Amino acid sequence: MLAKKFSHAAAYGVLAASALFASSASASTVAITEWMYNGDEFIEFTNLTSAAVDFTGWSFDDDSRIAGTVSLSAFGLVASGESVILAESAASDFRSNWGLSASIKIIGGNLTNLGRNDEINLFNASNALVDRLSYGDGNFPGTIRTLDISGNPSNLSVLDQDNVTAAWALSVIGDSFGSFASTGGFIGNPGQFALAPAAVPVPAAFPMMLSALAAFSLSRKKRA
Repeated sequence: MLAKKFSHAAAYGVLAASALFASSASASTVAITEWMYNGDEFIEFTNLTSAAVDFTGWSFDDDSRIAGTVSLSAFGLVASGESVILAESAASDFRSNWGLSASIKIIGGNLTNLGRNDEINLFNASNALVDRLSYGDGNFPGTIRTLDISGNPSNLSVLDQDNVTAAWALSVIGDSFGSFASTGGFIGNPGQFALAPAAVPVPAAFPMMLSALAAFSLSRKKRA
């Protein structure tokens, strides 16, 4: 009887550990985390997963929603928690305007310009939609009019919604996002995302631990 109870406990342990791993691995994604449609126009994408993401074959498009329109392959491997920038101006100019370090990845010269009422669509290498954000240009809080000022999500939960009125806010110098003014007087915080969760690395021994627990549970069951 004791063996059976221990066997059940071990099995439950395997299931619980597996569920925990699955939830932590699927709890986040790559998301649109900041944008400015006018001024020094840019879009920021942040890898919110706990592992690096290869952007080879990924792409952007506006409200035409056509995958492959603007290639994002040049971002290459984007680390967990890393933010990358798609800018209208040349990458060197954008980096200089915002005082960004060489470590921040920027793709410049985006000619698929954002409009006053538009969409931001992010596609992966399979041309599947990863994230979409639609916006208009009415004065905030009717929507977020990112005219010379970028928009930011107030919390992570709004990133899975195509709803810019749901807790998105305009950048303010010195806000919790670390916003500041560029040399051109535009306000934003490109290249950094204050809400990015810390990576949750999977221990190298985790798969072996699950296998050992499963094997132990099976052996106990046979003996009982």
